[in-house]
Amino acid sequence: MIKIRDSRIYLDADIYERYFRGVESVILLRRDNNLLILPVRHAAAGGYLLKIRNSAGDRVVNATDFLEYHGLKSETEISSPVFWSRENAALIADDIFNIANQVFNMKKA
Repeated sequence: MIKIRDSRIYLDADIYERYFRGVESVILLRRDNNLLILPVRHAAAGGYLLKIRNSAGDRVVNATDFLEYHGLKSETEISSPVFWSRENAALIADDIFNIANQVFNMKKA
């Protein structure tokens, strides 16, 4: 699971260790309504920093610009299961943009 809250993406230490061990930054992509999180192996390639959140090794990505550009307000709070795609070399949160917008609209009503 990943969590999106306060325009940040939260990854548990288990997810980080399994898919991003040794990686300091990631690239975020939107493909249809899916969020793809790709590891960046070379620091010069840029990306979003995977900051250490606590002593357990959980990580956080400050993605305000990316999330807001794709319609997720800072008050959006959602958890989503993820899976690794070998084809995309990315961690994928399936349909997360659609789900997040539904949750946000339900809270507004």
